Amino acid sequence: MEIINALGRRKTAVARIYMKPGNGNIIINQRLLESYFQTASLQYIVKQPLSLTGLLEKYDIKVNLNGGGFKGQAEALSLAISRALCKIDPEHRLVLKPKGLMRRDPRMVERKKPGRPKARKRFQFSKR
Repeated sequence: MEIINALGRRKTAVARIYMKPGNGNIIINQRLLESYFQTASLQYIVKQPLSLTGLLEKYDIKVNLNGGGFKGQAEALSLAISRALCKIDPEHRLVLKPKGLMRRDPRMVERKKPGRPKARKRFQFSKR
Protein backbone atom coordinates (compact mmCIF):
# COMPACT_ATOMS: atom_id res chain seq x y z
CA MET A 1 0.00 0.00 0.00
CA GLU A 2 1.86 3.01 -1.32
CA ILE A 3 1.11 6.52 -0.07
CA ILE A 4 1.36 9.25 -2.73
CA ASN A 5 1.95 12.81 -1.57
CA ALA A 6 1.53 16.04 -3.52
CA LEU A 7 1.42 19.79 -3.00
CA GLY A 8 -0.99 22.36 -4.44
CA ARG A 9 -1.01 26.14 -4.06
CA ARG A 10 -3.41 28.97 -4.94
CA LYS A 11 -2.98 32.59 -3.78
CA THR A 12 -1.70 32.07 -0.20
CA ALA A 13 -3.40 28.70 0.34
CA VAL A 14 -1.22 25.58 0.56
CA ALA A 15 -2.61 22.03 0.36
CA ARG A 16 -0.43 19.02 1.24
CA ILE A 17 -2.14 15.72 0.50
CA TYR A 18 -1.41 12.07 1.27
CA MET A 19 -3.32 9.68 -1.00
CA LYS A 20 -3.63 5.93 -0.50
CA PRO A 21 -5.97 3.22 -1.87
CA GLY A 22 -9.24 3.19 0.05
CA ASN A 23 -12.94 3.92 -0.32
CA GLY A 24 -13.16 7.63 -1.12
CA ASN A 25 -12.81 9.38 2.26
CA ILE A 26 -11.41 12.92 2.10
CA ILE A 27 -10.22 14.21 5.50
CA ILE A 28 -9.21 17.89 5.65
CA ASN A 29 -7.51 19.08 8.85
CA GLN A 30 -9.13 16.17 10.78
CA ARG A 31 -12.61 17.06 9.40
CA LEU A 32 -14.67 15.45 6.65
CA LEU A 33 -14.89 17.21 3.28
CA GLU A 34 -18.60 17.99 3.74
CA SER A 35 -18.03 19.68 7.11
CA TYR A 36 -14.96 21.66 5.96
CA PHE A 37 -16.29 22.86 2.58
CA GLN A 38 -20.01 23.28 3.21
CA THR A 39 -21.04 24.66 -0.19
CA ALA A 40 -21.67 22.26 -3.06
CA SER A 41 -19.62 24.35 -5.50
CA LEU A 42 -16.45 24.05 -3.39
CA GLN A 43 -17.02 20.31 -2.92
CA TYR A 44 -17.39 20.01 -6.71
CA ILE A 45 -14.07 21.85 -7.26
CA VAL A 46 -12.29 19.45 -4.90
CA LYS A 47 -13.83 16.28 -6.37
CA GLN A 48 -13.52 17.30 -10.04
CA PRO A 49 -10.12 15.63 -10.75
CA LEU A 50 -11.31 12.38 -9.15
CA SER A 51 -14.62 12.31 -11.02
CA LEU A 52 -13.00 13.10 -14.40
CA THR A 53 -10.60 10.17 -14.00
CA GLY A 54 -13.29 7.87 -12.56
CA LEU A 55 -11.46 7.34 -9.26
CA LEU A 56 -13.96 8.99 -6.88
CA GLU A 57 -14.38 5.93 -4.63
CA LYS A 58 -10.89 4.44 -5.06
CA TYR A 59 -8.60 6.57 -2.86
CA ASP A 60 -8.56 7.92 0.70
CA ILE A 61 -7.06 11.40 0.93
CA LYS A 62 -5.66 13.06 4.05
CA VAL A 63 -5.15 16.81 3.62
CA ASN A 64 -3.26 19.48 5.54
CA LEU A 65 -4.67 22.86 4.44
CA ASN A 66 -3.58 26.29 5.61
CA GLY A 67 -3.60 29.89 4.44
CA GLY A 68 -5.98 31.74 2.14
CA GLY A 69 -9.74 31.61 2.01
CA PHE A 70 -12.10 28.76 1.26
CA LYS A 71 -12.11 29.23 -2.52
CA GLY A 72 -8.31 29.40 -2.73
CA GLN A 73 -8.01 26.37 -0.46
CA ALA A 74 -10.43 24.37 -2.63
CA GLU A 75 -8.50 25.22 -5.79
CA ALA A 76 -5.16 24.41 -4.12
CA LEU A 77 -6.57 21.05 -3.04
CA SER A 78 -7.85 20.36 -6.57
CA LEU A 79 -4.36 21.01 -7.98
CA ALA A 80 -2.74 18.75 -5.37
CA ILE A 81 -5.17 15.90 -6.15
CA SER A 82 -4.52 16.33 -9.89
CA ARG A 83 -0.76 16.16 -9.35
CA ALA A 84 -1.09 13.05 -7.19
CA LEU A 85 -3.26 11.33 -9.82
CA CYS A 86 -0.61 12.05 -12.45
CA LYS A 87 2.04 10.49 -10.19
CA ILE A 88 -0.11 7.35 -9.96
CA ASP A 89 -0.74 7.11 -13.71
CA PRO A 90 0.70 9.60 -16.26
CA GLU A 91 -2.24 8.80 -18.60
CA HIS A 92 -4.52 10.85 -16.29
CA ARG A 93 -2.70 13.97 -17.45
CA LEU A 94 -4.36 13.66 -20.88
CA VAL A 95 -7.78 13.98 -19.19
CA LEU A 96 -6.92 16.65 -16.59
CA LYS A 97 -4.78 19.06 -18.62
CA PRO A 98 -7.46 20.12 -21.17
CA LYS A 99 -9.79 21.00 -18.26
CA GLY A 100 -7.11 23.31 -16.79
CA LEU A 101 -6.60 21.24 -13.64
CA MET A 102 -2.85 20.79 -14.03
CA ARG A 103 -2.05 24.51 -14.11
CA ARG A 104 -1.03 26.42 -10.99
CA ASP A 105 -2.89 29.74 -11.05
CA PRO A 106 -0.05 32.29 -10.54
CA ARG A 107 -2.24 35.28 -9.63
CA MET A 108 -1.36 36.72 -6.22
CA VAL A 109 -2.42 39.85 -4.36
CA GLU A 110 -0.18 42.80 -5.23
CA ARG A 111 1.64 44.27 -2.25
CA LYS A 112 0.71 47.61 -0.72
CA LYS A 113 3.12 50.40 -1.66
CA PRO A 114 4.40 52.95 0.88
CA GLY A 115 2.61 56.30 0.96
CA ARG A 116 -0.48 54.85 -0.74
CA PRO A 117 -3.76 53.61 0.72
CA LYS A 118 -3.60 50.31 -1.27
CA ALA A 119 -1.45 48.74 -3.99
CA ARG A 120 -2.46 51.10 -6.81
CA LYS A 121 -5.04 53.42 -5.27
CA ARG A 122 -4.00 57.07 -4.85
CA PHE A 123 -5.20 59.58 -2.32
CA GLN A 124 -7.79 62.03 -3.66
CA PHE A 125 -6.17 64.78 -5.76
CA SER A 126 -7.01 68.33 -4.79
CA LYS A 127 -6.15 71.07 -7.28
CA ARG A 128 -6.61 73.89 -4.75
